[in-house]
Amino acid sequence: MKILILLMTSALLLSTSLAAEKELRFFELRTYHAAPGKLDELHARFRDHTAKLFEKHGITNIGYWVPQDNPDHKLIYLLAYPSREARDKSWKEFMADPEWQSAHKASEEHGKLVDKVESVFLTATDYSPGVQPSQGEGPRVFELRTYHASPGKLDELHARFRDHTLALFTKHGMTNFGYWVPVETKDGAGQTLIYILAHKSRAAAKASFDAFRDDPDWKKAKADSEAHGSLTLPDGVRSLFMVPTDYSPAK
Repeated sequence: MKILILLMTSALLLSTSLAAEKELRFFELRTYHAAPGKLDELHARFRDHTAKLFEKHGITNIGYWVPQDNPDHKLIYLLAYPSREARDKSWKEFMADPEWQSAHKASEEHGKLVDKVESVFLTATDYSPGVQPSQGEGPRVFELRTYHASPGKLDELHARFRDHTLALFTKHGMTNFGYWVPVETKDGAGQTLIYILAHKSRAAAKASFDAFRDDPDWKKAKADSEAHGSLTLPDGVRSLFMVPTDYSPAK
């Protein structure tokens, strides 16, 4: 009887621990297209003002990155909030902050720094690890991956990630940083999975994925899950390698 009680208590504690680790925050993935010749000045504004003011107004800085190949002069960053309502309140207060208004005006004295802003609202999947601005051992590269699911197949894609893919990524040396789905239809809600991996290097990423794809456990999981058709659209997987900025919490 005592053993049964101990087992039940352990199971309850494990369940509570897992529930506590579940990622419940609201996220926003933002992409800035810097005006020609202005990317360094945009970095300076984030480094010296914006990131600090975000935190002042209750916005959590997760990571700031630039693509390794960056012909479009992009800055990509990820923010977290307690909720959608908190997000809107924080941004209203941030935009009205005299310190931000002064920094913004001074930085654009010789022209605007940003030509285009893209924003995608996200919620974490039930299998995403807690999304933290972690520091790796030595410099890392991050990989932003976007999957466009075949019609009606997103739940099956989630199941494959939940039951197989994440563990196999870890087995082959990849770090699961976070997994999300878009909130709004315009961004692919109900059809899209977005996630970020961390690797020691671009070469390490290739070696890890080569080993992953050759793993018998992956081959079986993929074959079983796609017995009735591919879970993703043709050309429905996109990958973007990114490096963290010097002011990024996640490195």
